[in-house]
Amino acid sequence: MSEAASVDADTEARELLEAVVRIPSVSRNEREAAERLVDFFEDHGREAWLDEVGNVRAPADDGVLLTSHIDTVPGDIPVRIEESDEGEVLWGRGSVDAKGPLCSMAVAAVRTGASFVGVVGEEVDSEGARYLVEDREDAPDAVVNGEPSGWEGITLGYRGLLAGTYVATSESGHSSRPENNAIQDAIDWWSAVEAEFDPDDWVPVFERVTCKPVDIDGGISEDGLSVETTMNVQLRVPPEYTTDEIREIADGYLGNGTVNWDDKVEPVMQSPRTSVARAFRAAIRQHGGDPTLLRKTGTSDMNVFAQSWDCPMVTYGPGDSDLDHAPDEHIHLAEYDRAVSVLTDVTERLL
Repeated sequence: MSEAASVDADTEARELLEAVVRIPSVSRNEREAAERLVDFFEDHGREAWLDEVGNVRAPADDGVLLTSHIDTVPGDIPVRIEESDEGEVLWGRGSVDAKGPLCSMAVAAVRTGASFVGVVGEEVDSEGARYLVEDREDAPDAVVNGEPSGWEGITLGYRGLLAGTYVATSESGHSSRPENNAIQDAIDWWSAVEAEFDPDDWVPVFERVTCKPVDIDGGISEDGLSVETTMNVQLRVPPEYTTDEIREIADGYLGNGTVNWDDKVEPVMQSPRTSVARAFRAAIRQHGGDPTLLRKTGTSDMNVFAQSWDCPMVTYGPGDSDLDHAPDEHIHLAEYDRAVSVLTDVTERLL
């Protein structure tokens, strides 16, 4: 982190963050934390409510929509504030991913009059973001999506995702027979897919297609007459491809077996020259930071928004993304304070 000007503790913002982190909100169980955010907006004279899927909706000036997710992955990390060489540190599940970004956006929204949505289900299937783009009639003028980037980081791109389940069946027979069984067919297909996308070492991870088997199950069927195999797989898709192009390539290596491709998220890459990116660079410098442009190898709700809304957007938020889902998840509150200030300045510039 670069040398930054000292910042006063933002008591209101810190109190909201600690309160929300203390409320467990594992995916599908976000309601109590969502209601706490509704209370925060109503206490500041803003209309807010929970929509059909449980998103916190606080519409206002759509010159910019501030949005982040309420849900977390599982994990019990005792919530506490400790002193460190860099000031106070808040420990707890979700403090980084993504209640730090979420609460900093809620505070910036009430201070600027910007629209806000806290979405549900990002960690599983982006249910809240998908519902939001279907439910809104028009796109906002700009979007700031909340995920940890560090207060000086601006995320412009995410890879996409293609996921599916391979299924194959073969006749049972003695293991000494030379013919492939269904388990071998699965291994051969996946090995061919991996070989197709095997990159040169110099290719950055963001620009690679990453192939990962998630789980595999195979063996003799209950009636003893066949060998059955299922394998769940994921491919991460860089912006040079679409998910349909990756699917066509992978399907081309199928022999025995079929794949049910049941999840796809298109990659996204935004220009660093949009009005939103420029506003962030200016605000970060104003607060003594050195802006860093980032590309993430996973996915986020920004992928969903970019596929449906033709408007400039970035992802931003306090916290070290290396601590996402980690057993030692924690956030430095001075960094959180700076992110609140940056978000407030950016939103005022865009409005």
